[in-house]
Amino acid sequence: MSPVILFSFVVGYFLLLLGVAWFTSKGSNNESFFIGNKKSNWMLVAFGMIGTSLSGVTFVSVPGGVGAGNFYYFQVVLGYLLGYLVIAFVLLPLYYRLNLTSIYTYLSQRFGTQAHKVGASFFILSRVVGATARLYLVINILQLFILDSMGVPFVATTFVILLMILLYTFEGGVKTIIYTDTLQTTGMLLGLVVCLIAIINSLGADFQGAFELIQAKGYTRVFNTDPKAGSFFLKHIVGGMFIAIAMTGLDQEMMQKNISVKNLKDSQKNMMSFTAVLMLVNLLFLFLGGVLYIYADRIGINVPPDDLFPTVALSSPFAAGIGVLFIIALISALFPSVDGAITSLTSSFCIDIMNINANEASEANKKKTRLKVHFSFAFLFFIMVLVFKAINDKLIVDLILKLAGFTYGPLLGLFAFGILTQKGIRSKWVALVCIASPLLTVLLDMLASPEWYEKKLQISLGLNEFSASLFNGYKIGNELILINGILTFAGLFLISHSKTKSSINNG
Repeated sequence: MSPVILFSFVVGYFLLLLGVAWFTSKGSNNESFFIGNKKSNWMLVAFGMIGTSLSGVTFVSVPGGVGAGNFYYFQVVLGYLLGYLVIAFVLLPLYYRLNLTSIYTYLSQRFGTQAHKVGASFFILSRVVGATARLYLVINILQLFILDSMGVPFVATTFVILLMILLYTFEGGVKTIIYTDTLQTTGMLLGLVVCLIAIINSLGADFQGAFELIQAKGYTRVFNTDPKAGSFFLKHIVGGMFIAIAMTGLDQEMMQKNISVKNLKDSQKNMMSFTAVLMLVNLLFLFLGGVLYIYADRIGINVPPDDLFPTVALSSPFAAGIGVLFIIALISALFPSVDGAITSLTSSFCIDIMNINANEASEANKKKTRLKVHFSFAFLFFIMVLVFKAINDKLIVDLILKLAGFTYGPLLGLFAFGILTQKGIRSKWVALVCIASPLLTVLLDMLASPEWYEKKLQISLGLNEFSASLFNGYKIGNELILINGILTFAGLFLISHSKTKSSINNG
């Protein structure tokens, strides 16, 4: 199909989002932007969060990873289930009881202003890096498969996409995103299902026949029983659990939508409904990955894993049919992870760093401040995408979860220490602990897996023999975030005192 025709569908999709934004942002104010006036429908929030959680990285990387990693990723998804239970029945009751707008306000009430700002700063760092990496990945696919042939430069593509996201988020914020995420999740799931059916039909099989084909290839193995492997099932399940707790339950973007629901009971229903659907969708992505590899083997496609899905979807005989749906589904997977990120970063910076709710400024002046911050983060996203463009793009997908382990670990440690103990902490040392813990985690990971860093960063560490003797072949996997959180917890214990900072009941 002509790139011009594909691009016209992208433009039409943007216009639809703008129409939804115009309709939903009527009568919006700062409270609408930050927490949707606490009137969000829990079913819409649950459905829309699927798109936010999956993102464009999941859309291309999970199917692409099946060739080398089978269905091992589903071990992580099982860990997510455990983590979401903790969020629903431990964290959400705490957030609702304290009536929080930013979840990091809890750290202020529990430990003081310094811990509050440190926690918010780590969220801002995590979200900026993670969201811009995901944004770059999808923009790069659009560029390679559509816009390069039209002579549109990468810089222009990035600028226009961020401008469009700004246009439909700057006014309504969360109030608008609840609806746009619902639309985008629908587009993503529709594209996933139709692409899957089309490729299965091209193999001359039905779902059962396709499953038998990928089973014969060994792709359907779910559990890795090698304790030394990075994908060992206990590492993936435990790591997935704490990734979910940190990257959803301790993430302002995800919780901003949950606490916009009018009461705790509905928010918990939202969380558990979202969990059930998310597990099913991830299974479909893995199944799609197996089918893609069977199809690629038959017709001789040999491309990098992250290019497999777009290559098949946008090539003959599919381009005229599922090609459009693939592009719509891809950008539907992208936008929820970017629009929500910019909105939540704006909320966190305004509330946690600038303390906008505590000053005496008028509603109009607060809105001006909020808009300046919102546009500033969009500009930062633009710069970060160009930075990712300048480096090895294959490094990015591999780094996302690892970087999350480094940056979300301090949040995990801070909240765990606040909830599980009654101790206070000496505020002047909290930043040092939260910086030292990720650095120690990086050092430990480099000692355990020097070859990973040598391959990805193109440097020679000379630690392979030392690693083999010290770790006996053990590789750190998704438990990295737990190690980081434990180090943070231990550091906070060292700077703690017996008297709590506040009278918050953490039970």
